[in-house]
Amino acid sequence: MSTAAVEKPRQVARKFLARPQHEGVGAVVRRSIGRFELRYFDPFLVLDEFSVSAPAGFPDHPHRGFETVTYMLEGAVTHEDFEGHRGTIKAGDVQWMTAGRGIVHSEMPAAPGTSRGLQLWVNLASKNKMIEPGYQEIQSKDIASTTSADGGVTVRVIAGQAMGARSQVSTRTPTMYLDFTVRARAAAPARQPVPASWNAFVYVLEGEASFGDSDQKAVGAHHLALLGQGGDGVEVWNRSDRQLRFLLLAGEPIGEPVAQLGPFVMNTEEEIDATVNDFECGINGFEKAKHWKSQAMIALDLE
Repeated sequence: MSTAAVEKPRQVARKFLARPQHEGVGAVVRRSIGRFELRYFDPFLVLDEFSVSAPAGFPDHPHRGFETVTYMLEGAVTHEDFEGHRGTIKAGDVQWMTAGRGIVHSEMPAAPGTSRGLQLWVNLASKNKMIEPGYQEIQSKDIASTTSADGGVTVRVIAGQAMGARSQVSTRTPTMYLDFTVRARAAAPARQPVPASWNAFVYVLEGEASFGDSDQKAVGAHHLALLGQGGDGVEVWNRSDRQLRFLLLAGEPIGEPVAQLGPFVMNTEEEIDATVNDFECGINGFEKAKHWKSQAMIALDLE
């Protein structure tokens, strides 16, 4: 399968190095969206590259008003919530969780050594913020993928479509989530059309990503490159002697006000106040929160 035609590639508008910081209980994350330089990139609220080893992790915590997308790179994470849903995602697996009106859950490492992955928070429009929670879990073997005819570019399609492959994930906020691998000094770049009205960025996992002319400085691992408007897609070259792996994410902007307090994301401060009250009182979606504790919390003897 050949890569799609892109006549006017988007250029890098800004780039950030995602520096390590502590999150959860003993976990380390590299946060590129949701930090002081980039609080929100509509519709994306947070992008974390996380690294965690037992007994550290992300014990019981709530969410409301958005979706979390967990994509495992290495190891495994077990998830459980107050509705009784429990499952483990391993390297290459994806969990797309719609928090909607409310969920309380835990995410804890379930493999020896270090578990690594990415978690993306995708905002929901006001009309969808109070829907029932739900999950889409896709094992690695079921993720759509394809390789270019010359073998230089491979893509795994987490959401959306690329190079003739289409994801089975249904997104309430129109979203593209692609995992590209480009061979060292590949003869052709990775190319992907992106709707002109969508916001888009690239996050480099390994190697160096080059955009446009060869004299421009390449973007290295753990960097996020925000792509400007005005183009019909993305074109990324690998001009180095090492393999390049990067994520391309794009989404249709929601264009609504954002009010956020930690894991609660609504449209107004009044809605945030109501959410805090709902959580503390165990009402309007949080009825089971008061009397539930995850098996991970019990094992850790955490309150």
